[in-house]
Amino acid sequence: MASVSAQIVCATTTRGTFTKRTGLRSCSTQTNTTLKRVSTKTRAAAEPDWKTKQREQDALISVEEDAVKKRVEELLAPILNSGEGTGGDNTSPASGAPANLAGKIRAATSALEFGLVERETEVRLLLLAAFCGEHLLLLGPPGTAKSELGRRLSSVCGDGGIFFERLLTRFSVPEELFGPLSMKGLENDEYVRQIDGYLPTATVAFVDEVFKANSAILNSLLTILNERLFDNGNKRVEVPLLCLVGASNELPESEELDALYDRFLLRSCVEQVSSSSLSTLLSMKAGELPGKAAGSANTQNANNASNAMPLKVSDFRGVKAAAEAGVEVPQSVVDLIVDLRSYLQNKCEPPVYVSDRRLVKSVALLRVAAYTNGRNSVSEFDTLLLANVLWQRPSEAQVVREWILTRLAQDRGVDQVQYLLAGLFGRACRADGNKTDCEALNAEAASLRQVLSSQISQLAGTTSGSLPALREHLWLSPTDAERAAQTLAPLFSKVRRGLEKLLRECLTLEVALERATEPHVMALLLPDYWADFIRSGPIEDVKPLGVGGKP
Repeated sequence: MASVSAQIVCATTTRGTFTKRTGLRSCSTQTNTTLKRVSTKTRAAAEPDWKTKQREQDALISVEEDAVKKRVEELLAPILNSGEGTGGDNTSPASGAPANLAGKIRAATSALEFGLVERETEVRLLLLAAFCGEHLLLLGPPGTAKSELGRRLSSVCGDGGIFFERLLTRFSVPEELFGPLSMKGLENDEYVRQIDGYLPTATVAFVDEVFKANSAILNSLLTILNERLFDNGNKRVEVPLLCLVGASNELPESEELDALYDRFLLRSCVEQVSSSSLSTLLSMKAGELPGKAAGSANTQNANNASNAMPLKVSDFRGVKAAAEAGVEVPQSVVDLIVDLRSYLQNKCEPPVYVSDRRLVKSVALLRVAAYTNGRNSVSEFDTLLLANVLWQRPSEAQVVREWILTRLAQDRGVDQVQYLLAGLFGRACRADGNKTDCEALNAEAASLRQVLSSQISQLAGTTSGSLPALREHLWLSPTDAERAAQTLAPLFSKVRRGLEKLLRECLTLEVALERATEPHVMALLLPDYWADFIRSGPIEDVKPLGVGGKP
């Protein structure tokens, strides 16, 4: 009886009281549970409908926001990872070049550099000129290995090519370059030359003191260099010349040599070995020094080097045509070249004249540089090679190089991309989830994403300061690449971080458009763009978007 009364008392106890009797613990627990349920129901009954709906809407917004962010991370990761690749010298180059071409070029560069000190740039220019079908001028004081550099290109003639070499003086006659007159031809009233073994039949040529050429030699030499043709009597003969290397201790003195000077697309000023590397030169053994191939032992070494040369004449043929057909030149590179010529001719003192022919050929050279590096598009880093193309006096080479580095160090259009993205965000808000408008805007966002992805790919390695696009470039010497990397890497690292932020925002907008996300959700995903849209948008556009609901 006492137990029953205790249960009745327990059941009628007011909310919040707890029994102290040990026999009533289970009853107290049941009472608390019952009271909690009653309290929850009371609150639910007391809560307005709008608050319940708001809680449900907040939950849906959180789900949509998390879904967009997750998808953005999935899309962003492969883009950033692919940007860390070297972008060239792959087993399957994007340019369509032979898979082993880059490896052959590196091996040939190493072979040609053997025994030379601080001539890495000139060796690379030798090979690049041959691939482009252009000519190289080596300018510098006596005793700087200009002749040795010119002769070393003869090593590519091992598969049937012909090497021709001649030293010109002011009294040189055409017979020295083009061959003697044919006696039999004269007997038959024909003015023809015996050209076998002379410049008109050469594959690779080296002409020392090239600016000593007189007017009797000049016209025929210009035609060979530019058109690869030689007028022999009443016949025009095709010349198989791949590349001619000219050397001189001084610039041309007379105006009649200006045309010959302009025929050398690539130019390099060969200086003395620096003090830091002089000990290396002096420590070399006699057999390793350049110009020591006259003795029997050294002649054998030279022949072995020629046989070991991985590049042959056949490797050079057709590269320029393939590069011009398969490599694109981005508008940014075209604009850089146009602005560079304008700077050289209008803002430099004295002005630096750059002919139209030289500009056209320089673009072809950049295509070849990209093609051999395994790329199907010219990179802005390739334009550093123009420091060996667009100067008239040696001191101007540094001017060109510094201007290009300054141009490359600019913000790369980050502000412009952000402006375009802000405009795209505003239009997306006005679309308010409309399927047709969202599809059109999504296509624009995808295009903007491709631009950002391309720029990030070009800046691969900047976060670590390695800049592999520079340091692994086939045609930039290690010294030139290192100097450029030291100048550009700190700024590029900052620019890359800005581009990655923009890419994340662009992907966020793109995914939101794909999902027809409502504007108030996009405001949470991209708060900075939303604030700018509200602050600067027209009053008729800046109104509650995505709040009123849809019928």
